[in-house]
Amino acid sequence: MYGQASPFAPRHYRPSNMYTRVGLETEVHDASPHRLIAMLFDGLFSALAQAQGALEAGEREVKARALSRAVRILDEGLKAGLNLEAGGPLARQLSELYAYASLRLTQANLRDDLEAILEVRKLLQPVQEAWGAIAPRVESNPVAA
Repeated sequence: MYGQASPFAPRHYRPSNMYTRVGLETEVHDASPHRLIAMLFDGLFSALAQAQGALEAGEREVKARALSRAVRILDEGLKAGLNLEAGGPLARQLSELYAYASLRLTQANLRDDLEAILEVRKLLQPVQEAWGAIAPRVESNPVAA
């Protein structure tokens, strides 16, 4: 009905968003496995911040979309990317942590619970920081990745 350049076109059809999407797809395509996980963490924390802001502003639909995105990143990205056999106890503990975080975010969505969002952020921040700290070692020794 509306052309792609129309301000009434859905956001994902607007040309400016197309450039952003192409840029992201290019970054994903060229990224190392380590960088892909870092990007998942970035997306997760971005979704958590958006959910928190939406909850505080009373924008329930935006909050619900952001929390759903965060749960998908946890379940389909971070948790699904774990190799439980090769990763041993650490991978199993991370899997359990991601499952717990998904549960808490689902509860936060149902109950409009800001404390649950903050709890998940607090639990996962050290994991994100640790992942970022190993980047120089992984990049200098790609066989270890």
